[in-house]
Amino acid sequence: MRRVMKNIQIIDGADNCTYDIYEVLDKDFDLIFPNPKQNIEFIEDVVSRVGEQKIEDLNTRIWNNRILKEKVNGIHGTLFYQLLSKKKCYPTKIDLQD
Repeated sequence: MRRVMKNIQIIDGADNCTYDIYEVLDKDFDLIFPNPKQNIEFIEDVVSRVGEQKIEDLNTRIWNNRILKEKVNGIHGTLFYQLLSKKKCYPTKIDLQD
């Protein structure tokens, strides 16, 4: 059986943030982005929703699946860390594109 993967970009509040992209299983993507068409999320909201232990497990899976940007075929979601000030820019947690 083929594993279905999606790509998420991580953006954090560090000055040296590199905006890395990671492959995640569909089930992990759905855990991070639970609503239809949702493609923006804030880690603080994920922690509130699923708890610290699930986040630790999720992070272990995510950090082991970094992919090089030149090999990325689309970005399906963006996960912000330590950037709650950006929430006002994404009230629906959907990044609309033309």
